[in-house]
Amino acid sequence: MTDHGPQPVERELPTEEARDLISLVREVIEREIRPHAADEEAAGRFPRELFTLLSRSGLLGLVYPEEYGGGEQPYEVYLQVLEELAAARLTVGLGVSVHTLACHALAHYGTKEQIAEHLPAMLGGGLLGAYCLSEPSSGSDAAGLTTRATREGDTWTLDGTKAWITHGGIADFYTVMARSGSDRTRGITAYLVPGDAPGLSAATPERKMGMKGSPTAQIHLEGVRVPDARRVGEEGQGFAIALSALDAGRLGIAACAIGVAQAALDEALAYATQRRQFGRPVADFQGLRFMLADMATRIEAGRALYLAAARLRDAGRPFSKQAAMAKLFCTDTAMQVTTDAVQLLGGYGYTADFPVERYMREAKMLQIVEGTNQIQRVVIARHLAGPESR
Repeated sequence: MTDHGPQPVERELPTEEARDLISLVREVIEREIRPHAADEEAAGRFPRELFTLLSRSGLLGLVYPEEYGGGEQPYEVYLQVLEELAAARLTVGLGVSVHTLACHALAHYGTKEQIAEHLPAMLGGGLLGAYCLSEPSSGSDAAGLTTRATREGDTWTLDGTKAWITHGGIADFYTVMARSGSDRTRGITAYLVPGDAPGLSAATPERKMGMKGSPTAQIHLEGVRVPDARRVGEEGQGFAIALSALDAGRLGIAACAIGVAQAALDEALAYATQRRQFGRPVADFQGLRFMLADMATRIEAGRALYLAAARLRDAGRPFSKQAAMAKLFCTDTAMQVTTDAVQLLGGYGYTADFPVERYMREAKMLQIVEGTNQIQRVVIARHLAGPESR
């Protein structure tokens, strides 16, 4: 690597502990993730044993309380860890983000007894979580879900189908939103469902253009019985819980997107400084230099945007608008940067011999998950101009 090739991201971190954490993450990446990323993605293999290692290393519960096995790190730090992981392999970065999302309901809305009973195993006990909100007929319209929860005494029975579930079929627990009442938004309740619950099954994973190592599947709930002790939050509070989780989850997607974009820039920069045409490095040609400059500028702007939103969250201030802005801008940035990286590598960029084609396929998915970028624009506009007239 030359002085003018790819360099590690210089991170602004609030504590020495956070700097040590990033160093640990980079060691895990170089030892356990990067050497296998390309082959495992091509083979569609999910690295389950790696997530067990991450759990035991304290990397699956970074934002949650130390007393329950979490790292008690601010989002400002956690998101930069996600970015590092996603740059090495998006299946891993996104997986950590989804697991954190799956723990959100219990950690923030569970009773003390529920938290003490379940959260330590979810954070550091090797378990893997999934988050179940979307359905085949209700994606962007989250309140339109039809999965039903019927109560008989102290037991709920869940029936319905959830769709586009990351870790579907391999998760140890599912945070499930189901309709428990007739009110569109106040008739939804959250439940913590074990992965081996009778009546819970997973369909064949979706065949996707990218993220082939991360299983995405429908989850079928047929007469799944859940004790009321596994209801999270108040009855009818599930939609509010889901929205609060999504605000935080969108920041995770934003950080993952910048990770993918950074990886694409690094690959493009390495190629441009080493590849020679007409007797000199292609990085000498102004057209390509300007492409690299634009890519780097978009990445820095995206990183600043998601970190600004994270600092609002860490300060206990409203951040929903900024989370939507970060998700929108960072994922659009990832799509633009990865596309430019493929273009910059020319024919090589279109082959699987270089990872930029994989990054481009992965970036497209990030514009869709956790609220499409069209929905992010709706959210932002509502913050600016108020709700739409009916």
